[in-house]
Amino acid sequence: MDAAPFLSRHIGPSDSDAAKMLGELGCSDLEQFIARVVPGPIRLKESIGSFNFSAPLTESLALSALEAIASKNKVFRSFIGLGYFGNITPPVIQRNILENPGWYTQYTPYQAEIAQGRLEALLNFQTMVCDLTGLPVANASLLDEATAAAEAMYMCFARAQGGAKTFIVSETCHPQTIAVVQTRAQALGVKVVVAAGREPELNKDIFGVLLQCPATDGVIFDYKKIIEKAHACGALVCVASDLLYLTLFTPPGELGADIAIGSAQRFGVPLGFGGPHAAFMACKDELKRIMPGRLIGVSKDSAGKAALRLSLQTREQHIRREKATSNICTAQVLLAVMASMYAVYHGPQGLRRIAKRVHFLTKALLKALASHGLKVTGENVFDTIKVELSAEQKLEAA
Repeated sequence: MDAAPFLSRHIGPSDSDAAKMLGELGCSDLEQFIARVVPGPIRLKESIGSFNFSAPLTESLALSALEAIASKNKVFRSFIGLGYFGNITPPVIQRNILENPGWYTQYTPYQAEIAQGRLEALLNFQTMVCDLTGLPVANASLLDEATAAAEAMYMCFARAQGGAKTFIVSETCHPQTIAVVQTRAQALGVKVVVAAGREPELNKDIFGVLLQCPATDGVIFDYKKIIEKAHACGALVCVASDLLYLTLFTPPGELGADIAIGSAQRFGVPLGFGGPHAAFMACKDELKRIMPGRLIGVSKDSAGKAALRLSLQTREQHIRREKATSNICTAQVLLAVMASMYAVYHGPQGLRRIAKRVHFLTKALLKALASHGLKVTGENVFDTIKVELSAEQKLEAA
């Protein structure tokens, strides 16, 4: 058997392939490419070790080399916000879920009869999301919050009336969410309008609205009237929110939202350099047949005993092909299970205690910043604060 085709396809680019790719990018060599891509302040300039990586290494030497390189990393506290949080992963969840090979998959089980335990864990996730969002139907996770927002837009588009092709996105949404929605909209022929302010202008030409609460700058606002206006225009409303926030505040479903989305990373999932993180989605009952992702349902087996199964599969890609309601087949099941077990581990009262402590410390920081003359965007916040610096303060910080 000729191994050449396999090597060319699977063992990375050859020197000639790399040179061609670099030429397309306008770079003479890999060093020039790295200099353009990796910011100077974080680029490693000194040698990473005395090991010769061009020669074969034994397993122990390779591990020593990698540990020596890893020891040079500096882990700083992250203040990026934007829906990412530095969480504590309870050791019992890390040891028994994240590091347990029995849970190593991002996929939902296709053979329900031999995966009742995994299905039960996912049903816990769905139940948790329904309880916190105030909506009756939730799926078994999606890839991340931004793609969940794009899927929510498509759900609204599938229900569009009168040829409406405009989707309103509040500027208070996370920038990565706005970017993914705009990218998805191009292929659908949908016009995305990023609306300024907390209350976007609405008319009969829109089919959906995406709001974020808490906003990307941390501010909490009442969006009930916006939802009522959108419904009066015949549009559906999606709300991106935060699970920990929802343990204390009114859920989107009770305020009239049709779809709720967000990231479950908050519940015990590490930052992981930005991902992967499971997203959640919940919706009203009348939208369940156009909902993406897998749905775990309760049924009965041949003996009449309660059993779990995958529900409403006829709307999915592996059955309906091009007529499916979504092309999303992959979830983040491992991380969704972690989030559900985090909720089980702490319980409802424990989650509320965590949320109250986070909120208390945030308000204390807010007062301390104000007492030092720093301007903070909004006082009605849950856990995120945006500090605005003057020109002089920016120079001092630099």
